[in-house]
Amino acid sequence: MIFSGWRLVISLSVVGTLAVCCSTWALEEDEYGEQRAQMIRVIENTAQAISFKFGYKGPNRGDQDLDRRVLEVMAHTPRHLFVPEAERDKAYADRPLRIGYGQTISQPFMVALMTHLLATEPDHVVLEVGTGSGYQAAILAPLVRRVCTIEIIPELGMSAAQRLERLDYANILTRIGDGYYGWEECGPFDGIVVTAAADHIPPPLLEQLKPEGRMVIPVRGPFIFQHLVLATKGTEGRVYTRQLLPVAFVPLLREDE
Repeated sequence: MIFSGWRLVISLSVVGTLAVCCSTWALEEDEYGEQRAQMIRVIENTAQAISFKFGYKGPNRGDQDLDRRVLEVMAHTPRHLFVPEAERDKAYADRPLRIGYGQTISQPFMVALMTHLLATEPDHVVLEVGTGSGYQAAILAPLVRRVCTIEIIPELGMSAAQRLERLDYANILTRIGDGYYGWEECGPFDGIVVTAAADHIPPPLLEQLKPEGRMVIPVRGPFIFQHLVLATKGTEGRVYTRQLLPVAFVPLLREDE
């Protein structure tokens, strides 16, 4: 479906629950199953180490554990289908991988942590800024009602939209455009995740965040340092921010740069 007035490539219909057509990749399940299991073990170990070092606590229970729903989704999502063929042997390593056009697919631990911090619920609508290969959107899709994802690089956005459609992710909407301005028509949002580093939190994103909503975004500070920031909006509209840990992301691209 083409949305008039938008540089949108493909839209996938919204449904109440995610339907993934296992026939697309079921034959590869056994080949990569143990690698995914090992990936989850590494994520859990890293989460415990980060909690100890930086004093991070989970948003819901105050403990050090990542949301089990997030880990369960990641344990069954074919990450190898979201990376270039040349990188598939490293698809489940806990490291970012190049996906072309100067962009990367995020480290699995970072995907788990950022998804966890959104504290998703089944009726939520979530915005992702920076679709990349579509992996983060694929992780969010089973956890929420709808995912709206924006990519500024047309080639990546087209490829991700086609990949998500091919894998039958039916509650993901994709758009090509400048994510700094969000996606007002798709919101307001219960959660927003930005997968590239900005030098400040974009005001349009804060405006599109619902009261009691959460935004997870890497923010650049002085001397090129970056921190993962959790921003929450109170019921009165005031925004509260918290720096969680140092990170390294590609820069947030803008249409006018």
